[in-house]
Amino acid sequence: MAGWSCSLWETWPQWQKEQVDVAEQSLRSQILQLRSHSSMLVWLNGSDNPPPPNIEKMYLDIEREYRWPNPVISSASQQATSVTGKSGVKMTGPYEYVVPEFWTEEKDDEGDRGGAFGFNTETGPGPAIPPLETLEQILPKEHLWPIDDWWTFHAGLHNFRDLHVFSRCLNKRYGDAKSLDDFLMKSQMMRYEAIRSMYEAYSRNKYASTGVIVWMLNNGWPSLIWNLYDYQLRVAGGYFGAKNALEALHPIYGYDDHAVWVVSSQYRDAPNLKVTATIYDLSMKELSSRQATLDAKADSTNKVFTLPELPDLTPVYFLKLTLADASGKVVGSNFYWLTSKPETITHGVVNIDDGFAQTFADFRALSQLGKVTVQATTQTTEEHENVVTHITLRNRDSTLAFFIRLSLSFCGTGKEILPVRWSDNYVSLIPGETRELTATYRAPQPEPVRVDISGWNVNHTATGCATGSQ
Repeated sequence: MAGWSCSLWETWPQWQKEQVDVAEQSLRSQILQLRSHSSMLVWLNGSDNPPPPNIEKMYLDIEREYRWPNPVISSASQQATSVTGKSGVKMTGPYEYVVPEFWTEEKDDEGDRGGAFGFNTETGPGPAIPPLETLEQILPKEHLWPIDDWWTFHAGLHNFRDLHVFSRCLNKRYGDAKSLDDFLMKSQMMRYEAIRSMYEAYSRNKYASTGVIVWMLNNGWPSLIWNLYDYQLRVAGGYFGAKNALEALHPIYGYDDHAVWVVSSQYRDAPNLKVTATIYDLSMKELSSRQATLDAKADSTNKVFTLPELPDLTPVYFLKLTLADASGKVVGSNFYWLTSKPETITHGVVNIDDGFAQTFADFRALSQLGKVTVQATTQTTEEHENVVTHITLRNRDSTLAFFIRLSLSFCGTGKEILPVRWSDNYVSLIPGETRELTATYRAPQPEPVRVDISGWNVNHTATGCATGSQ
């Protein structure tokens, strides 16, 4: 999607003949440059607002003259114009943190806001707190904790100038952050939930929802808001929430209907899939397990079954979803932490300070999870132009190993490896589970790497280096 941005391009009342001429010639240049590009979806003649009738007509004449082959939209917002009518898209946000239920619970008849319906050209659930390593690069040591003006200098502007909404919702949902490490871990969990739920809602609701564009992919400077990877190219909870939600074949839990869905985003049929949903309590006692088979048509969304209502749930419980193909190979997975206290939203009421929550989920019982040591082995190989570290994780404890984070560094120098393309990260392992992950990166030659392993209740360990080099 290409087109004119806001700022000067939308100051039409102040335009003189010179600005009109510049706009005309600029559009001619852009159309000539982009009209044969294979990845162009649409051209937008405005961003936050549509142009006035005389400018919009000028733009449309040029686009016809130069035979622009794709659709043209008056702006990225929902505003209609007297020339072309309704835009067919919306730019309603939200841009601040919202609870996961927001995306599926907010309906079209409650106003033109950001729930998973229509085509949302610009939205994203607010703050993206980076890992400690990034904070240590952008903040002085004496300002790492508690949050102060040095943090908010790296937040947004105007209504997004600080982190009070995110922090308030974090404390309500996960319990008050007691330290920097506590805040950062809870931040990654909450960001993972927020991004995953947004993409899953829009994906599940296709084609009542026709598209969503995240605000934003990344930032032009070290920022604590609106990104899926940070300025130092570190990836964290939000990135992996998106990566999980956008699997080609993906099992989903519906926050609104408590059902298990399977979404296919591939353009070929997937016959004889098997989806398994298992519910565990806080002590990892299995409470319910159900399987079903289905044929997923290309580019489809499929409601498979509704989860049972279970009595005497622990305050926090877990849902593990796996999706296997006809050969038994796992092709999609998901892991949710849920609460017996319902989280609800304020239907029809704008409640930004509480992330649109009327009642909050209560995840404080997660603190009761006992400590776990995850065992790991690694192997590093050269594959084409890349170096790939293969990591096998094992949980041989009787407790869940929850929200495991991996990071890589070279054994010789101790330098962190960035950027890294992970097959997955921030994963959870039930008792007895083994998981294989890969980390792909560029390096002059394969050399021993250290894999650091940590998590919510996971003892910090490292593997991959010879004794004494860690």
